[in-house]
Amino acid sequence: MTLAAPPRTSLAMANLACALSMVSWAAGLPAADFLIPHVPALPLTAARMGLAAIVLMLAWWMVEGGAALRRAPWARAIGIGAVLSLGGLLLLMGQARTDAVTVAVLAAVLPVVGIALEVAFDGRRLRFALVLGGMLSLLGGVVALSGQPLGLDLGLGAAYCLGSVVVYALASRWSVTALPTLTPLGRSAVTVAGAGLAALLVALAGAALGAPGPDWAALGAREAGALILFAIFSMAISQLLWVASVGPLGNGR
Repeated sequence: MTLAAPPRTSLAMANLACALSMVSWAAGLPAADFLIPHVPALPLTAARMGLAAIVLMLAWWMVEGGAALRRAPWARAIGIGAVLSLGGLLLLMGQARTDAVTVAVLAAVLPVVGIALEVAFDGRRLRFALVLGGMLSLLGGVVALSGQPLGLDLGLGAAYCLGSVVVYALASRWSVTALPTLTPLGRSAVTVAGAGLAALLVALAGAALGAPGPDWAALGAREAGALILFAIFSMAISQLLWVASVGPLGNGR
């Protein structure tokens, strides 16, 4: 189905939302560095997604009312959320082996992944400006990460981060295509709630099987504040802005 081009004002606002989403996402990443040494990836993903879900669900209920929550296609949303939680888990596994700066820079491949998805599934044409923009985004990430164009060392941590970007792009695409009747706030709330539920179930299963848990003695007010920043800025706000921009712009623009 071909959609009419959105008004120029809408495109400008969508581009602004996209930029603010990336800023918010990157701003919350350093907070994770305070948590990663003391909280394994499974429970930290559950805590991050769960807190972000609470914030978004409350905002959704306050803005659109309880009827919107009851009408939501929860089964589809939980499935998409499970994919989103996998992206969050891979992100933490990658950051644990690298650092917040590396994670943020590797996110530069997100437009490239988005372009590939839209070409594969939507029949989007590859135009010169689109290809050039993707190449410049990727090149900028490589230069910023390595300090020199040919000095990039892609280890396991970087592979996890790149996997997170691919999964995140898929989940973002599905949150728009599979939930067309919901507003951006509704899409964000239900998918992040699904991610929180999926991450909690996996974390509980891991604990039951003997997976390591948090070092509670090492956690205090600083770590609690870091979790709030990591969950709200780098997940709740960022996801809301990103979903709001993906609809008008597409993943790869």
